[in-house]
Amino acid sequence: MLSQISRRTLLLGSGAGASLLLAGCGSATAKPLSTAGSVDFSNQLNIPPLATSTVQTDGTRVFELTAEAGNSTFLPETSTPTWGYNGSFLGPTLRAQRNEKVRVEIQNGLPSPTTVHWHGMHIPAIYDGGAHQVIEPGDGAEPEWIIDQPAATLWYHPHVHGTSEEQMTRGLTGMFLIDEETTDPGLPSEYGIDDIPLIVQDRSFAKDGSFKLTPDATAGLLGDTMLINGSVNPYLNVSTQAVRLRILNAATARVFNFGLSDNRSFAVVGSDGGLLQAPANVERLLLSPGERAEIVVRLSPGEEVVLQSHPQELGMSNALTTRVGGNDTLDLLKLRAGSNLTASPELPDVLAAESSFEMDKAMITRGFILKDMYINGKLMGMSRIDLSVGAQTVETWNISNTDNLAHNFHVHGAQFRILDIDNRAPQPEFTGWKDTVFLPVRATARIQVKFGKYKDAVTPYMYHCHFIRHADMGMMGQYTII
Repeated sequence: MLSQISRRTLLLGSGAGASLLLAGCGSATAKPLSTAGSVDFSNQLNIPPLATSTVQTDGTRVFELTAEAGNSTFLPETSTPTWGYNGSFLGPTLRAQRNEKVRVEIQNGLPSPTTVHWHGMHIPAIYDGGAHQVIEPGDGAEPEWIIDQPAATLWYHPHVHGTSEEQMTRGLTGMFLIDEETTDPGLPSEYGIDDIPLIVQDRSFAKDGSFKLTPDATAGLLGDTMLINGSVNPYLNVSTQAVRLRILNAATARVFNFGLSDNRSFAVVGSDGGLLQAPANVERLLLSPGERAEIVVRLSPGEEVVLQSHPQELGMSNALTTRVGGNDTLDLLKLRAGSNLTASPELPDVLAAESSFEMDKAMITRGFILKDMYINGKLMGMSRIDLSVGAQTVETWNISNTDNLAHNFHVHGAQFRILDIDNRAPQPEFTGWKDTVFLPVRATARIQVKFGKYKDAVTPYMYHCHFIRHADMGMMGQYTII
């Protein structure tokens, strides 16, 4: 068995180690939650449908999304009020190719204002779906842009300042997959067969079957029931020798430490912003809220293995570790291989062309201090622009968590590479393009940010902690591209 592994050890090169505190989890349970070995895996995994679209004469691919209220069944003979896109819970998977022009026709059928943020997308600020692009009940929006980034696993969710956690918990989440026009990286790629989206969430239920929506004062909503694509206790029938899992941590508060029940290694092939240069074989992979990873798991005929979330070494009192979920052991999804498996090719040695750092172009270095729900001593101000950057420039950002809680840091409208954390290079699985980085207590991440081409001196992008309760409380800033 593997020993408990700290997030800092996984993020950094060998020899790194420190205690850390995971915030964003708000259960005051007296003992750790453990579902390992007790889940019956009685429900087939739901696969979000691919969104239908039409292609106009000018080549624009048009999707339609309606945010709406409904009811869903998670618990036996119990109806839960939920929100979703084009349905009662979650949303369809949007899929488009690089260099394709897309438009999404959004309608708000909810009783509350909402937005649709395109997390990880290179997109003009006016269409980003952040806190300034609010859609009132009964109204709509039509963001339109050209996909100008590599193949990647992105997602969409609401971003109304102050109520994002509630809206996401009710069910407003979906994936957006970008494909290359022609290049085949040699990965499993048949959606729903050997290329599987996994939207990983947690929920707690009230006695009447509704979601609990009252967060811990500083942490957020921590659930005791795991949902994978909205399925409880799910299994996936695997018909191929290798299966690609596109994992999205769509929880608002929980950090997942992914691994397989027999501790076999798996290949990480992609991160937030696209494919890694080469596969990285690991046994554990921690993802904080908002982070994504693509992994490939190989199976033999007839075998079964469980995707789990494992405990983490948090370096604090056992009671507090338990409160924030750090001692939890969670069965998430059982993979069931068929007796006859279709052959899958071995992974290629090279997945994507190397994209070198551009330190000589990073003419500006900025510092960000995270503490007490503030960034650089300020709470989010909707009318305040905190900084401006040049279009298509490169900057070095030093982000320091001086708090006693863990945080992470998400940048809208840009991608970055992790240069180092606490002066140590990242492990191979964290060397790809990112839009969200996890920050343990007292850690400093140095990242190199590449900004987009869309100039707008008025409409800002956001940067913020993606523990959603923290963002709702004001741990967010704004920047413009000029």
